[in-house]
Amino acid sequence: MRFEPLGQKMFTRRNWLLRCSILINVAVLLYIGSHVMIGGGNNFTSGGGFLLQEQQQQQQPVPSALQASSLPTPKNVNSEAAFVEEKLIPAGTGNANSEPAAAAALPSPGVSDSAGLSAILSDPGQVVGNIGVAGSSSAATELNNTQSDGYIVTGDEKELDERVRTLLNCYEHDYNQQTLQRGDFWVLQNYVRADHGELKCHESITYTTHADYTFLDNLVPLLERWNAPISIAMHAPGTDFQPTLDSIKYLRDCVPGNQLVRAFATFHVYFGTKHIPKSVPKAQDALKTGYNCSLPAPYFNVSSGHLYKAQKKLLYPVNVGRNIARDAALTHFILASDIELYPNPGLVKKFLEMIARNEQYLRRKAPRVFPLSIFEVDENSPVPHDKTELQEFLRNGKAIPFHKRVCASCHGVPKSKEWMAANETDELSVFHIGKRTGYYVHWEPIYIGTHADPHYDERLSWEGKSDKMTQGYSLCVLDYEFHILDNAFLVHKPGIKVLKKDNRRAMLAGKTNQLIRKIIYPELKIMYGMRKGCAI
Repeated sequence: MRFEPLGQKMFTRRNWLLRCSILINVAVLLYIGSHVMIGGGNNFTSGGGFLLQEQQQQQQPVPSALQASSLPTPKNVNSEAAFVEEKLIPAGTGNANSEPAAAAALPSPGVSDSAGLSAILSDPGQVVGNIGVAGSSSAATELNNTQSDGYIVTGDEKELDERVRTLLNCYEHDYNQQTLQRGDFWVLQNYVRADHGELKCHESITYTTHADYTFLDNLVPLLERWNAPISIAMHAPGTDFQPTLDSIKYLRDCVPGNQLVRAFATFHVYFGTKHIPKSVPKAQDALKTGYNCSLPAPYFNVSSGHLYKAQKKLLYPVNVGRNIARDAALTHFILASDIELYPNPGLVKKFLEMIARNEQYLRRKAPRVFPLSIFEVDENSPVPHDKTELQEFLRNGKAIPFHKRVCASCHGVPKSKEWMAANETDELSVFHIGKRTGYYVHWEPIYIGTHADPHYDERLSWEGKSDKMTQGYSLCVLDYEFHILDNAFLVHKPGIKVLKKDNRRAMLAGKTNQLIRKIIYPELKIMYGMRKGCAI
């Protein structure tokens, strides 16, 4: 018989015990694992369920606006375009808007468009203009529904007025005549006032614009379609002042449609401190002496070369005029545009009715503006009155998108092809929510906005081009949404623009680009911050 040493025997026993312990641990782990797979591990299975739910959301199509029960009745056939949120680029840092407003929550890059749209729509936000009461609803309801909060437009003007007033809760502006200094310019604010007198901030929209007196032949055609307040800043340096004042008198007293000018047009006059006219009547005396209506219009057959501005080789301070007209507007909503751009008739009333309906997309938190699609028509064509007529012009080649032959990317509107294909409806609403990013990073939208929106940079001139680019960049960095209106548009005074060689403007444009790149852009980064996807 063979005897093992005691130490070796103990070592063998420990080895077996170790092996048994390992086997037992493996068995326990297998048991727990099988229990989890069957469904006992709540934490794990709920996590898997969340991932599965995300995948299901990605497979679900974004609900079309055609499914919403409150959408307007089409004039011809149902619109084939849907109200869909454009895919957003994740934001970097940036300051909030100066008016009370919260930035919208952007969808995560890993979440589908439909999930992102649901997340954004489910955030309770304030009414349009970022001033007023908040609205909220369940995410499921908001994702599938663009219904209003119960208000129905009945046609009762007093009821509509009270509804808009309550929603906006906006600030009133005075209508005083003032002489002001604005940088290197003297400003005669409200120099010739419209007969409408004081306006409540909620009761209309003001078309704000700028011009020298040679462009005033556009005023009556514009008013015939707008039929609402216009705030116009007139550049009148030196000897341009008197024909400017005479043109205002002529429009108020002599032209067919002069009652529209009297009722709605308020004129401000501005000129450089180094180019003050020899005589400037006080505002109360400006219209004491009438204009002889047997004489031709002061602006008739006058070329820009005859202007004092041209003789002194002055640049046209386009953004000074834009800001003067905008700041003097009495209403909360303003359409900052150019005097040669004519809106489709009935826009003001339909826009305010849209505000009154206060649908879900108007209760989002992000700051917003309402861009209008812009078109040109050939010289011998009338200006289309509604979208149906515009579509016919586009089909037969009488109309084209604005600046298509000059700078197509500057005025390319997101979902423009879908917009042009969609049929006109009886009401005004938001067709698409876009951003100034990607292909549209150089977009210069013209839009209905508010006094809260950034001003235009007054160091930029018309001759140097890019005069709206820096403001567009500011809107992007501040995370503005662009709520593109479905049945609203602007048409340029008849005549298709083509690119013309202008050596002076090319030289000035180069200088402007240097100013923007070296001075203005660094300033904007400091003042507003930066955001991924935004550029000038």
